[in-house]
Amino acid sequence: MRKQDAWRKTARYATMASAVSILVSIPVSQIFLGLALLCLLAAGTRWRWVDVYLPLGCFLGWMLVSLAASPEPLVGLPQVKKLYVFLVLPVALAALPAVRDYLCVFAGWVLVACASALLALGQFGWKYMEARETGQAFYEAYVGQRITGFMSHWMTFSGQAMLVTLLLLAYALVGPRLRRWHLAGVVAALGLLLSGVVLGYTRGIWIATAIASLPLLWSFRRWMALAAPVAFVLLLAFGPASVQDRFLSIFKPRGETDSNQHRVVTFATGVAMMQAHPLLGLGPERVGSHVEEYAPSWIRRPFPEGYYGHLHNIYVHYGAERGMPAVLFLLWIFGRLLWDQWQALAQAQRPRSLSRALHLSVFSAVVAVMVGGLFEYNLGDSEILTMFLVIVAAGYSSGPSPGSTEESGRSSSQAASASV
Repeated sequence: MRKQDAWRKTARYATMASAVSILVSIPVSQIFLGLALLCLLAAGTRWRWVDVYLPLGCFLGWMLVSLAASPEPLVGLPQVKKLYVFLVLPVALAALPAVRDYLCVFAGWVLVACASALLALGQFGWKYMEARETGQAFYEAYVGQRITGFMSHWMTFSGQAMLVTLLLLAYALVGPRLRRWHLAGVVAALGLLLSGVVLGYTRGIWIATAIASLPLLWSFRRWMALAAPVAFVLLLAFGPASVQDRFLSIFKPRGETDSNQHRVVTFATGVAMMQAHPLLGLGPERVGSHVEEYAPSWIRRPFPEGYYGHLHNIYVHYGAERGMPAVLFLLWIFGRLLWDQWQALAQAQRPRSLSRALHLSVFSAVVAVMVGGLFEYNLGDSEILTMFLVIVAAGYSSGPSPGSTEESGRSSSQAASASV
């Protein structure tokens, strides 16, 4: 028994390390994930079941069906390898059963994300000064080479900052009341993270963050949710000119400097692919190499500048790659998660509690990924996918929580926290 306890303890710390290190390095995170999995197996762990496994299993299973039907199955092997990342969910559910475990993970995320945001702000200042010294227009020079923090791409950096911002905001608004110095630290961290989100100039992340924050504001003070659009307009009106320009580029793009036309091409091409292969799609990893073939004739050639390896929209991309059933399974996953967290929130008796903050943060994070997925292939990014799966696991850790069950070998208090 002592040896089993040691294995479980090691698995707990390895899982936490895997979750936190994903903000810095994929290989390091996956090494810790493998260690946690081995420790759980050595401890004879009884794995938990949560209701989201059914739609998730259908989604992943359909990917394998699409791969089997693909004319180039070997091309799709990277998606088979990515199944390893999805082990984050069962590993986290088994190794991190308590709310305090996720608090430790989230605290680690805040610290690393703030450090990444500090680095990103330094990158922004350097890029601004470089543009001035070289006589370039800052907007045109910056949009194609934005801040990345610890990451290799600004989309990943911005997505991470968005998710951590929502978790921290939920804790500040509906979690246990904070002492003054705690509150000051939370406000400082939020300011730093939001600065990173804004200066990332990623419009889809701006929209997703704004929409996902509305449930948090509504739960705290309803008038704040209603006033949020006004505050946004004022911020835009009096904010930096380049930020205003970036927002207005949603409606008035500056040629190919902004990616509007590029997104039109990827969306229209994805729709054409779904129309041609509605059931099984083109096959995993085959979308990027066939964009030219399926792009509608009304799209001018050469294509606008941009990346065409994926379709910058999870719904269109998965539909084109794996068929419409994959899109339905994905929507089922999101719906199941939102329903489970909504039920848990309905059971919360106190307006401010750790349980309420946790479930509300999970709800908002799911909304953020859903909305962000309209503008970017966010779940195709291992960093964002790992964070998302950890957040999902957190949503089933605070009991009593709907949508989860455990096998009979656990203690009664643990079983209660995972009851349906």
